[in-house]
Amino acid sequence: MGRVIRSQRKGAGSIFTARTHRRKGAAKLRAIDYSEREGYIRGLVKEIIHDPGRGAPLAKVQFRDPYRFKTRTELFIATEGMYTGQFVYCGKTAKLAVGNTLPIGQLPEGSVISNIEEKPGDRGSLARASGNYATVIGQIPEMGITRVKLPSGSKKTLKSDCRGTVGMVAGAGRIDKPLLKAGRAFYKHRAKRNSWPRTRGVAMNPVDHVHGGGNHQHIGKASTVSRSSVPGQKVGLIAARRTGLIRGSKENKN
Repeated sequence: MGRVIRSQRKGAGSIFTARTHRRKGAAKLRAIDYSEREGYIRGLVKEIIHDPGRGAPLAKVQFRDPYRFKTRTELFIATEGMYTGQFVYCGKTAKLAVGNTLPIGQLPEGSVISNIEEKPGDRGSLARASGNYATVIGQIPEMGITRVKLPSGSKKTLKSDCRGTVGMVAGAGRIDKPLLKAGRAFYKHRAKRNSWPRTRGVAMNPVDHVHGGGNHQHIGKASTVSRSSVPGQKVGLIAARRTGLIRGSKENKN
């Protein structure tokens, strides 16, 4: 019997958990309330900050509490063009302007949005990485649904009550600059989790990995593996529908 392989050890957590000590907090939209459902509420961007382990900057936005005499500070994912001192508006009747948050059912086709709710009230879960955005490609008001094209290129049908922030996430072009040296990769991954450096399976011994061993570095068996494989075998291309290069022209089906 072989050793417990890396992918099995990751499931237990331990040294593979995320390094969250200096992180600034969960970046979410406002909790939905009466003022957002029926009108709008105004917020002030107080500060734009860096969050360790995240490519996109965050914005601290201050709102007046609609029910008590106090202010509430929310942590939003900053959109491209957002600045300190800017007023942003959240709600059904907010204008279509960069930084504003409104239900996707209110947006015209072709609108660029980010930090979109997958289910109404989940406070944002789609298109949140730096430079990412989704595009509204269709509205079906009688059914209360909206079609959205996600950063991956896939199209998704969402309820029109789901909210999104107008504009793309700030921090675009982050991956255009090469890391160039191991030191930069080291500090990049130190802020995230224990995922670097990564030893290839074919460079290991048979006891350590399914792809290990042999007189040349080769897998020696199909790299595709069944969805129902046991955990110690589940490495490589898991439940792959197809492998290899995608050849031929891609048809645009909108």
